[in-house]
Amino acid sequence: MIRPAVPADAPLVFSLVRELAEYERLSHAVDATQEMIAEALFGPKPRVFCDIADHAGQGVGFALWFYTFSTFRGRHGIYLEDLFVRPEHRGKGLGKALLAGLARRCVTENLARLEWSVLDWNEPSITFYKAMGAEMMDGWTGCRVSDAALWRLADHAR
Repeated sequence: MIRPAVPADAPLVFSLVRELAEYERLSHAVDATQEMIAEALFGPKPRVFCDIADHAGQGVGFALWFYTFSTFRGRHGIYLEDLFVRPEHRGKGLGKALLAGLARRCVTENLARLEWSVLDWNEPSITFYKAMGAEMMDGWTGCRVSDAALWRLADHAR
């Protein structure tokens, strides 16, 4: 069963974020707290959303997403920030159900696309995503400015 996250899910979502970071070998990069996740998802003006995959009454996976906009398409879309199902619950269709739920939302809301990134070494996920019809976007390189570089860049706006 796929359902929207509720405030009581904040500890679960945070736990899944940490498990995902461990899987992606990025635990060192997590500086979010459970409180930060709760505020982002359930504060007065949430800009990020989360769906939970339940199996046998237990939350075992999540999809964390937000709306984007395509100037070329003139419509919004969804960017899937994180998709994770605990390893012992993989192969049960939960990841596919999470993706299908977001695709359904895109169709229902007349959104232009559903997109996300995958680490280039993560062959199991790449294989899974291709089986769901995902197109690997060769020719595009992700860009990010954070931490000290973000502050330096912000100084140029003065």
